[in-house]
Amino acid sequence: MSVNALYDYKFEPKDKVENFHGMQLLYVLWPNHLMFCSPFALLVQPDMTFRALVDEVLKPATASHPEAAKADFLGGEWLLNDEPFTPAPDASLKDNGIDHKSMLTVTTPGLDGLAGAGF
Repeated sequence: MSVNALYDYKFEPKDKVENFHGMQLLYVLWPNHLMFCSPFALLVQPDMTFRALVDEVLKPATASHPEAAKADFLGGEWLLNDEPFTPAPDASLKDNGIDHKSMLTVTTPGLDGLAGAGF
């Protein structure tokens, strides 16, 4: 079913990078681990290294999942905005081409959720 607006929406987006005081939004999805029902929305510094993102942000965010301790995120299979991506661990997010509101997806081979059920 299509929806038609009753009037023309014109507004200034509130989630522009300029409104984040030097930080940026980053979305990260770990498929088949449905304890996390949607991508994480993370506030990160563009100059942090990819390794710091994994060690200081992603690992703590996923720590409650029983498979998290076994996850090799740096060795995982990555997508950046739905395109294959090989991160440079010691380069900044910016230097890795990760910008405001980018979407990262990481698959960890051999880990398919609790008992392989995708949870």
